[in-house]
Amino acid sequence: MLYNVRLSIDYDYHSPAAGGRHVLRAVPMDDGHGQKVIASLLEISPAPAERLDREDFFGNKVTDFALRDPHDHIRITMTSRVERIRAAVMPQDPVRLSELPACLAACRDVGRDSPLHFTTSSFRIPLNAAMTQFARKVVTPDQSSAEAVIALGHALHERMLYDADATTVDTPVAEAFSRRHGVCQDFSHIMIACLRGIGIPAAYVSGYLRTLPPPGQPRLEGADAMHAWVRAWCGPQAGWLEFDPTNDVIGGLDHIAVGYGRDYSDVAPIRGSMRMSGEQESNQSVDVVPAG
Repeated sequence: MLYNVRLSIDYDYHSPAAGGRHVLRAVPMDDGHGQKVIASLLEISPAPAERLDREDFFGNKVTDFALRDPHDHIRITMTSRVERIRAAVMPQDPVRLSELPACLAACRDVGRDSPLHFTTSSFRIPLNAAMTQFARKVVTPDQSSAEAVIALGHALHERMLYDADATTVDTPVAEAFSRRHGVCQDFSHIMIACLRGIGIPAAYVSGYLRTLPPPGQPRLEGADAMHAWVRAWCGPQAGWLEFDPTNDVIGGLDHIAVGYGRDYSDVAPIRGSMRMSGEQESNQSVDVVPAG
């Protein structure tokens, strides 16, 4: 499946910023398995005084840029053509949940795709007794690791309510879990905490999701959004399984990955600092459209 992906981010400042430095993660990644970026273009206005395009440790495409002159607006536009060739399928030969500790103990890989980076607490996802207990009630040791991932994702989807007004980007994961309300970031952080709590390595995935309008309704430009889901390690032969707890589905052709990380902090679309006073407003729009 070929997609044309477009992201627009606009920032408006009530008073001019004297300068700023930012880190941007918005371009889809080549994951070496089921996703290939055929072409991409990232435009920043006003033109940065400094710009560096690179990859971070996890293989995510990163752009560092700096603005020195006064400015009251930033526009970021990313366009990509992406091929997705991996359908939503269960991995082959997942180990049983009870066998995962021995597999991890035997692992000597410390590269970007190693499960060892995703086994314990991270900045935004501390291990939590309540979430671990929840996970233990859902799964059983004789399940395969992949079956446990699916069962846990399904249980969270049933018990959590998607609510765009319930949380902010900085809401602690334990608070979102206690409320049982949140957005895709919260669903994913909670699922990762649950998985790590029962010994399954789990990563945060930031990306784009193709959405379909209701039957008979036209597709609205810019109506899609950045999305988040989970990547769980199911053993040395099975590798990684991606699961979207917000929609209760295995990640497949409609999920376009931008970045992998330990939590949202590793893959936030834009971070930075600037010299300014007053407030700012931001708008974001995403289009994920099949090509041809």
